[in-house]
Amino acid sequence: MTTLSTPRTTPPPRANRIRWSIPARLRKSILVTHVASAGIWIGIDVVSIITVAIGWVREGEARTSAYRALADYFVVPLLVAALIAGAICLVTGLLLGMATKWGLVRYWWVAVKLVLNVAALAMMLAFLGPFTELASGEQPLEDIWFVSFLAATAMSFLSFAMVISVFKPWGRVRK
Repeated sequence: MTTLSTPRTTPPPRANRIRWSIPARLRKSILVTHVASAGIWIGIDVVSIITVAIGWVREGEARTSAYRALADYFVVPLLVAALIAGAICLVTGLLLGMATKWGLVRYWWVAVKLVLNVAALAMMLAFLGPFTELASGEQPLEDIWFVSFLAATAMSFLSFAMVISVFKPWGRVRK
C-alpha cells in the first residue's frame, strides 16, 4: 500500500521581520550578560531599600547620619550603576529579541519585558534631578523616600519580568 504525502514547504520569509543569525556561543554570551545585568540591577535595588530602611528605624541624629551617608556615598554611584545595568539589560534584550525566535514584539511576554525595562530606566532618569539634589545637600534628607520608592518599583518590575521570562505567558501578539 502506498501513501500519498505532500512535500513540506517552508513558508516564505516575511519582509517585515528582522532576525539576525548569530552563532550559538555569542547568543549564549549575550543571554548571560542580560541575566547578569538584571541580577546586578536587582541587587542595587535591594541595597538601596535596606539602606533607606536602616535610616527609617533610627531616630534623631542617627537617622540623619544614615541618610547623610546614603546621600553622600550611595545615591549617585548606585543610580549610575543601576542606569548602566539597566541600559545593558535593555541592549542585550533587544539583541536577543532580534536574534532569537521570540522576536521583539512577536510574543506578549517579550513586549511586556521591553516596556517594563524602558519604564524602569525612564523612572531612574526622571529621579536623576532629585538624586543629585539629595547628594549635594540641596534637598532635605527627610525627602529620601523616593530612593526606596524607585528601588522597590524597579525591583517589582524586574521580578515580574523574571517570572514571565520563565513561564512565557499570553502567546503571540498577532497570529
